[in-house]
Amino acid sequence: MHIAQSGLGPYVESWSPGTVTDDDVLSPAPVAALSALLDQPEPVAADGEPLPPLWHWLYFLQWPAQQDLGADGHPRHGHFLPPIPERQRMFAGGRCEVVEPLRAGERAQRISSVSTVTTKQGSTGELLFVTVRSEYLQQGRTCLVEEQDIVYRSGRSAGQHPTDLDTSAVPRSHDAWQLPLQPDPTMLFRFSALTANAHRIHYDAPYTRGEEGYPGLVVHGPLLVLAMLELVRRNAPSRPVRSVSYRLRRPAFAGEQLLACGAPTDRSAALRIATAREDRHATAEVSFA
Repeated sequence: MHIAQSGLGPYVESWSPGTVTDDDVLSPAPVAALSALLDQPEPVAADGEPLPPLWHWLYFLQWPAQQDLGADGHPRHGHFLPPIPERQRMFAGGRCEVVEPLRAGERAQRISSVSTVTTKQGSTGELLFVTVRSEYLQQGRTCLVEEQDIVYRSGRSAGQHPTDLDTSAVPRSHDAWQLPLQPDPTMLFRFSALTANAHRIHYDAPYTRGEEGYPGLVVHGPLLVLAMLELVRRNAPSRPVRSVSYRLRRPAFAGEQLLACGAPTDRSAALRIATAREDRHATAEVSFA
């Protein structure tokens, strides 16, 4: 593990979490629940069938004791959580290589470790980037290799965001693949429950506005990523995904009209989430086998 020294050095220079191995059965119930959230008429995968890319985010969930949550709903402590005071955690992006799809209904194993820790100077202060690498196995075979980039900011600042939201404004795109979406508080609540995410910015509007400085409830980054990948699942179901890389750039908010859109080629697809006020809230690149 590499650690770049900076002002945060005293907090992380001796931080060296060990590898963690977890087991879980990929029950079809969460798949059915997410399928319903996405208004699918039936579950997208039954027992023995391959999960769509990144739907493994429904599994290996952690439920800390209530007393172990901070004021923002995030856990105060965690195996890969660096010891930074007054930290604000954000999901920045990641990459996933698909050797073969995980299959619903079967037991899986996840082996996770911290691969890199780096610091950068942002517009609102110093940022710590932690990359967690996870390998997912079924029946002793490696199926997925994933890296997730988590950002920790010391102190709280939501950056520059609009004070008012136009929930009637419709984004436009000329891309071949398009999927409109308008997340509301109910959808965000259901997704929080599906992913064991207690962060208050997704369900507590007064907290979100007063403490975090956002104009409304924040749409989960993983939900934006899964919405982009729905473009592939719905428009190119016969094309196996070999790899996915994604980046979360600017938050989107409940009530806004979102558009997942994509431009496919023979070997890949460029995907994004747009609103009328922002062309690229999230972006993703998918390569096909």
